[in-house]
Amino acid sequence: MIKAAFFDIDGTLLSFTTHQVSASTIQAFEKLHRQGIRTFISSGRPKVLIPPMPVSFNGYVTMNGGYCFVDKQVLLRNPILQDETDRWLQYAEQENLCTMIFTEHDMYVNTHSDPVANAIRDQLEFQMPPLLPTRQMIGRETFQIIAIMPPELDDTVLQMLPHCRLPRWHPRFSDLVNADNSKATGIDSILHHYGIDRNECIGFGDGGNDIEMLDYCGIGVAMGNADDNVKAHADYVTTTVDEDGIAHALQQLHII
Repeated sequence: MIKAAFFDIDGTLLSFTTHQVSASTIQAFEKLHRQGIRTFISSGRPKVLIPPMPVSFNGYVTMNGGYCFVDKQVLLRNPILQDETDRWLQYAEQENLCTMIFTEHDMYVNTHSDPVANAIRDQLEFQMPPLLPTRQMIGRETFQIIAIMPPELDDTVLQMLPHCRLPRWHPRFSDLVNADNSKATGIDSILHHYGIDRNECIGFGDGGNDIEMLDYCGIGVAMGNADDNVKAHADYVTTTVDEDGIAHALQQLHII
């Protein structure tokens, strides 16, 4: 029996086209809650970038599992090693790369003129974070970094930062997190808090950073708009976010 449901935000809860939660998803959440099934965010976004939504959540896996909480209780906080954060920032400055850092409560970017950063802002519909020179980011406790760089640099960066991983979900940039963090580890912390078994949860996602979640949850659901490599890790592939994918899966799997 399913007792908990975890949802990615972009391309799963929120349409990339309308930037809204669909009416069918709102109705599905109401049915989940009436059945006593808890609902949770499982996102690469930090709390500061989670927009208001017309559905409610019992807890949050944020920053790809680096910071997880229910109500005001933090269940898991696992920042990037400080020397590796600083090494990345020195490399970004040397190579003139745009980067964003996410601290516990804030986020910063080192330039407001990078076209990829501005495209991320427009795609995810958020205001560009405060500008902070790269050198002034050094020494700040950081849970996640957005590294704006092509995939060709991934191996170089991972060799430079051996205790990090790059859950890339876009060809022009990647998240950079502690190697021990993933949506799966974040979900595990929440399930432990509530005494729920992993086989009693379902997870929905569409991006490369959702793969660990789909593998971990008792039922992993890939949205129809996910890439084929993400779908390969799913127990069930539903319709797209713009075709009522969440409600469709919950109905077809006889959960609501």
